[in-house]
Amino acid sequence: MSIAQHFVAGEGEAHPEDSAALSAFRCDSTNLPWIVFRAAFRAAHIEQIPPRARAVLSALARTVDASKPFAAIFARRELLTGRALQSMRTLYRSLDDLEVAGLIERRPQARYVDAGLFGRAYLHLTEHAAALLGLIEHSPAHENESGRTPFSTAPVSAQHSLAVPSANVADGGIYKDLSPSVLQKRQPGHLPADLQRLRALGFFDFLIFKLMREAREHGKRLSDVVEATWDHLKCAKAPINYLRSLLRSPVDFALLMRRRIDKHHAEQARAQQRANAQAVARQHAGCTFIDTNDERQFVIGADGDSLTIFNLTERIGRQAAGWAPSFSAALASGKIRPATALDLERFARAQQKTVDKASPCAGPLAHTKPPVTGTVREHIAGLRRLLKVRGVGA
Repeated sequence: MSIAQHFVAGEGEAHPEDSAALSAFRCDSTNLPWIVFRAAFRAAHIEQIPPRARAVLSALARTVDASKPFAAIFARRELLTGRALQSMRTLYRSLDDLEVAGLIERRPQARYVDAGLFGRAYLHLTEHAAALLGLIEHSPAHENESGRTPFSTAPVSAQHSLAVPSANVADGGIYKDLSPSVLQKRQPGHLPADLQRLRALGFFDFLIFKLMREAREHGKRLSDVVEATWDHLKCAKAPINYLRSLLRSPVDFALLMRRRIDKHHAEQARAQQRANAQAVARQHAGCTFIDTNDERQFVIGADGDSLTIFNLTERIGRQAAGWAPSFSAALASGKIRPATALDLERFARAQQKTVDKASPCAGPLAHTKPPVTGTVREHIAGLRRLLKVRGVGA
């Protein structure tokens, strides 16, 4: 009698669910060169070091350049912890084990003197480790003649050894040289002269530099915005918020500043022109000038502050107002010239002739009295009698 059961749980064909679970497994498809694969295999089978150190050494063997085994190993801590399946603190302990065993060198961090910061610290395989992993030819000098393990016989390099990381932080302490001579400059130079007045409104230097960057992002210059709105900015209750709102506005402050500068230059040019004209007037005080057509005569006062203009058709001169700029321009362009004695005599004769022609010379100067006729006398006698009658009645 057979007591064996044909259908027992777990025997026979696999269930569909189990097939789906098996097909979900994945693995790394990286193909390592033979020398790298051999080095990683040898590192994982060194019995004289702890298992955690073996895992890290195997990860280093996969990372190091096989053609340059003594070069720096460019591997981040995250990469090594991922390949060794260890935490960051365990990775530091493993590196200490490998350093004590004389298999790696942990050189000190490089310094960026200009920035005042530490750089990266790279790992290097020792000659003993490279020969043990098969990356270089094995020499008899690396053999352990006394039978002691490399973990117990390797010297500890006091120069390249690093302090044990703190138990409170995984990455250890970070120390910086706080000497002002090596600190990185956070801002180049000093504030521009036209922006230093913002300090009186409560702006700090770093905030002003930040606002300069925000102004560039909006296509503006902070100097133009402050100069164009300074009268309103210094009266604002919240000048920082007001200035930032101005930076976000679509107003072209550069155009406003160009117009203001052009207006200022024009006013300066006019003021300079008036000053030059006054100097020319004082230089020719008391002189007489005549135009090129000999039609007008210009007489400057003794103090150089008045100008009298005489025309051929008028005997009386007229006082001119604001005459200095136009007089200076006419004198510079040659439209008028200093009058000589002959010019003055000619102008007086021409003026006399013109005035005489314009005056009424034909006919008597006064009208004659018309003759009295008999009709007129009778009319006058009637008016007298009428006046007498009324006077008697009154």
